[in-house]
Amino acid sequence: MLAKTALMLLATLLLAGAGVLRADSSAGAGEQWPVWGGDAGATHFSRLTDITPQNVASLQVAWTHRSGDFADASGRTRATSVEVTPLAVNGYIYYCTPFQRVFALDPETGTEVWHFDPELKEKKGEGPYPLNCRGVSYWEDSAAVAGQACAKRIFYGTSDAELIAVDADTGKTCEGFGSAGRIDLRKDMGKVRSWGYYPTSPPMVMRDRVVINGFVADNLEVNSAPGVVRAFDARTGALAWAWDPVPPDWKPGPAYEPKGVYQQGAPNSWSIITGDHERGLIFVPTGNPGPDLYGGERHGIDYYGSSTVALAIETGQVAWHFQSVHHDVWDYDTPAPPTLFQIPGVGGGAPAVAQSTKMGHIFLLNRETGVPLYPVEERPVPQGGVPGETLSPTQPFPTHPLPLHASEISPETAHGFTPIDRWDCARQIAKLRWDGPFTPPSLGGSIGYPHTSGGMNWGGVAIDPERGILIVNQTQMAQVNKLVPREEAKSIDRAKMQYPNELYEMTGTPYVLVRTGLSSFLGAPCSPTPWGTLTAVDLKSGAVKWQIPFGTLEELASWPVTALFTDTGAPNFGGGMATSTGLYFIGASMDGYFHAYSTESGEELWKTKLPFGGHSVPMSFRGKSGAQYVLVSAGGNVFTRMGADLVAFRLPAK
Repeated sequence: MLAKTALMLLATLLLAGAGVLRADSSAGAGEQWPVWGGDAGATHFSRLTDITPQNVASLQVAWTHRSGDFADASGRTRATSVEVTPLAVNGYIYYCTPFQRVFALDPETGTEVWHFDPELKEKKGEGPYPLNCRGVSYWEDSAAVAGQACAKRIFYGTSDAELIAVDADTGKTCEGFGSAGRIDLRKDMGKVRSWGYYPTSPPMVMRDRVVINGFVADNLEVNSAPGVVRAFDARTGALAWAWDPVPPDWKPGPAYEPKGVYQQGAPNSWSIITGDHERGLIFVPTGNPGPDLYGGERHGIDYYGSSTVALAIETGQVAWHFQSVHHDVWDYDTPAPPTLFQIPGVGGGAPAVAQSTKMGHIFLLNRETGVPLYPVEERPVPQGGVPGETLSPTQPFPTHPLPLHASEISPETAHGFTPIDRWDCARQIAKLRWDGPFTPPSLGGSIGYPHTSGGMNWGGVAIDPERGILIVNQTQMAQVNKLVPREEAKSIDRAKMQYPNELYEMTGTPYVLVRTGLSSFLGAPCSPTPWGTLTAVDLKSGAVKWQIPFGTLEELASWPVTALFTDTGAPNFGGGMATSTGLYFIGASMDGYFHAYSTESGEELWKTKLPFGGHSVPMSFRGKSGAQYVLVSAGGNVFTRMGADLVAFRLPAK
């Protein structure tokens, strides 16, 4: 029998929700891995060639570092999620933990050199979101005297909404940055819940500026925390500029009366920012304004919502913006880093941005103008939302490549391990509204497919520029969105609204959101399989090169389910890395395996069981000994097994 409620809870787990150093945005990482995505454009591509399809099966664990920083929320401590991609730079491995401690490790042995503890206040605070830290950023001061303290710095944001600078060689705070090495990011925001705003992704460092964004809690209220993106002087911490994502000439109505310097209720940006050092542009993925599933009170404030926005690093001025979802009432915010590439034969060889979305759409844009490299069609989408809502009549659909997420769900396609639970799923689907992937939330309940977690999520894509191949993992799950009139919602027992059933107050609107998983009485998803996929796209032709189910039910269900149903795929969280030798490494799946696939064919060439699920993005570097390492963080989740490990692999020493 299925593990109790495990599969029914899968979908809810995935809600989330330069100085002298420069990284070419179109080239893969070399000996080091100096920024989150390997390069400033987050291609997740390594040019190291030691590990090949011929010898990858010989990989073995070189070392493991255990921080011990994890919690399952059974006590007063908030739950954690290990999502970090470490850096390999300056002769060290740098990474942060869910409790926001930063470690510097010896890259050959994993031995701790130093660690910094910010003494997190929010570790035991309120809030429904797991604590996490996706990464840190590194910067070298070109004006510093050799050996000067903090000439090399680590920057990162914490759940206390602080931007912190520490010495990359010693782990001590940089006293001349901000106030004793810290900047309060909630300053000038007005009254904000302690868990309503904080950074979760690493800053972008370019031209001696540290640019940082922040996560804003979903579905709380109309006038939610500001979504401002700010740049600070990397030496002093002085504010250089702030981009408040409000429409040009927009005038706030009564619901948006200012609480502070920055506009509350505007779209936020919580995922990874990328950059083009040569052109002086940074690329910001944005979310939608709050509350997420009702936009009747927005009055145009979502102008920059669910978009890719290019900003000038010197001024913060908008260079261009492209919106992937108009008037987003599905929580289909842009979750992934805008990935930069330039490949002959793709878009005429123009410098480009690949933006993946929760919709399973990938938009290929000109990096300098934001104009699509290939036609994007504005297609009519379902109308007839709840009273008070005004939906966009059309939505953008890419044609190169075509949408990668499944787009059909019906009583006839309902999944079931047995005829009985298949009947149960078909019965549920028949009662709900489903008119395609942009079916709006309704009073009677609408199917959300893709799920609010995707589709694709913050792990983003990996691009092999030598082969012209893009590879991405996806989750293919459905949920139910129902808007309940506020007066009617008073009768709902909030104490019983626990996962997988969620209730969001959406204060300032006429409605309360009730969101549930679309699952059978056995707890299994009703959406068609596979529930997780890996897809490789030929960027020149736009055609799918290969697609395979990704992930298994191991860790989530017991025999005979895992034995009989081996090709269901499973929800996954994280991303992958490609290499110059034609390998694609990825953990991400719920079953805890770490894989190497052939970039060309999708054939699995190697896998190993991690101590815990690897819901992160792996990286690769060359150690002091000359050996190539592949490194992945593994922390599992509250529905499988939890920990906080960093695991390094290498070939056997010669």
